[in-house]
Amino acid sequence: MEKYHEERIQRIMAEMDCPKDFECAKTDFKNICKATSNELTGYLRCSPEETKATQCRLAVPFGGEILCRCPLRIYLAKNLHL
Repeated sequence: MEKYHEERIQRIMAEMDCPKDFECAKTDFKNICKATSNELTGYLRCSPEETKATQCRLAVPFGGEILCRCPLRIYLAKNLHL
């Protein structure tokens, strides 16, 4: 991973309160939820198979879908395609 992305990820983590204690970062982002980009800026679409999404404090129901509003997860999807 490029130094720029590492620094940006550290900054995002420093600016947010993660209800899962940054479990994704502790596994080098190998254990992240399944989410995809959508047309709403600032959100990702949680995968329907992601059963944990309904229990996540950073997930919000919207129009029959569950949207992710985690700044770190959004950065990973939009910039690193994870």
